[in-house]
Amino acid sequence: MPELPEVEVVRRGLEHWTAGRTVAAAHALHPRALRRHAAGPADFAARLAGRTFGTARRRGKYLWVPLFGPGQQWRDGDDFAEEALLGHLGMSGQLLVQPAAAPDEKHLRVRVVFADDGPQLRFVDQRTFGGLCLDLLKDGVPASVAHIARDPMDPLFDDAKFVAALRVKSTGVKRALLDQSLISGVGNIYADEALWRAKLHFERPGSTLRPAEAARLLAAVREVLAEALAVGGTSFDSLYVNVNGESGYFSRSLNAYGQAGRPCGRCQTPIARVAFMNRSSYYCPRCQRAQMKKASA
Repeated sequence: MPELPEVEVVRRGLEHWTAGRTVAAAHALHPRALRRHAAGPADFAARLAGRTFGTARRRGKYLWVPLFGPGQQWRDGDDFAEEALLGHLGMSGQLLVQPAAAPDEKHLRVRVVFADDGPQLRFVDQRTFGGLCLDLLKDGVPASVAHIARDPMDPLFDDAKFVAALRVKSTGVKRALLDQSLISGVGNIYADEALWRAKLHFERPGSTLRPAEAARLLAAVREVLAEALAVGGTSFDSLYVNVNGESGYFSRSLNAYGQAGRPCGRCQTPIARVAFMNRSSYYCPRCQRAQMKKASA
């Protein structure tokens, strides 16, 4: 599933290609892609037509574009929109900007045509776990994602609050990193990479972390996300691409995730892989030893 760097790359592409453009028509080609829009595909298409796209935004793994009506003048950075086009890429969703003459993609689910006859916005999703909907905005955030925490790249992310919340968790620290109500945008790949950098075992209870260890982990999360974002995210196959269909290259820099059996970049111990929450965790048995002793404040 795309994580923060991949979603942010897509958001930047949307900002570049769609901000300020007015929708001429929307075509729903698969109802499952709009299952989160309770009023149905016809309502989705009717309400999107004639709306002008604002600047694409993101919280964690969710993307949205503020929508402006015919009587509203869009300006870059406007916060006066009352509704947004909200999207989640799921496992295989792609938001692509394509010339109108480009052939339809095999798994094209939604097409947005703009009044300027320029490139279309297409939602493509092989597995149909992702989807689009229209959602009301509250304080600039779609109502259905208001419970999602800010991500560590957000200027308003509260480091002290996160560290304090992490240190009272009795669950393993990786579970905490995947808890989108605590910190958003971090998935399996970047959690493993950050824990490797911070030299912490994924099952280490958050309550055993010293403040310095928790702060070190947060710094590692930010480093990994920033480095991945700089190279377009992580692509293992064609299911994640940016709006122009290009892959990311952070997979070439992975130290833990997907590296089972390969030598650790620090100590040469083979990276281990174990089952974790219906997926896998990758870690160095030597650098990331489990420590269960209760830490003092």
